[in-house]
Amino acid sequence: MTPDDDTAPLDAADAMRLIREQQASTVRRLEPDPRLHYWPWGFAWLIGFGVYFLRFSPDDRTLVAMPAWLPLAVLFTLLAAAAVVFGVGSARAYRHVAGESSQRGRWYVTAWGLGFFGLSVVIGRVTDSLPADLAGLLWSALSVGLTGALHMAGGAIWLDRTLFRLGVWLTVVNIVGALAGPGWHALVVAVAGGGGLLVAGAFARRRHG
Repeated sequence: MTPDDDTAPLDAADAMRLIREQQASTVRRLEPDPRLHYWPWGFAWLIGFGVYFLRFSPDDRTLVAMPAWLPLAVLFTLLAAAAVVFGVGSARAYRHVAGESSQRGRWYVTAWGLGFFGLSVVIGRVTDSLPADLAGLLWSALSVGLTGALHMAGGAIWLDRTLFRLGVWLTVVNIVGALAGPGWHALVVAVAGGGGLLVAGAFARRRHG
């Protein structure tokens, strides 16, 4: 056995380790920080639905006095801000990505847009016939339900267990909140839904490296 034979296994191991490190570095550069996907929405839900609960609590109570329009304004503003943060972060990360991954992403984003547009049109046609508290519950429950379904679909498309499990969690949270009734739904979604998004972002970040 020559000296070169003794060092060859070590050289091969070092080469494989270097390849894996470079691959991981490339993935980190191309994929957005997963916290950009989860945390903006998590804070938006936690604060937005939390404010909604404080104004429209169960049994028509008001825990914190504020104008009736303010909770929805806060929620929609936070959701819009979350969409901007996520969109900018994703655009920067995926600007060099092409092919199937890029097409899947575009179709997935289109599904979100058309899904919520269609949902808004349908709910808008029926809420005038409902009491205000049930109309609010219908809007929030169906929106959260669609969000959970789309998260599960995204997890299936990209074989992302964190995304799929989050979709299952949001669906369960939404069902529990809807069964609890108006007012309680906002609290459950704020704490368990928003909190779930924040936890999912932390776990995804740990896996991302």
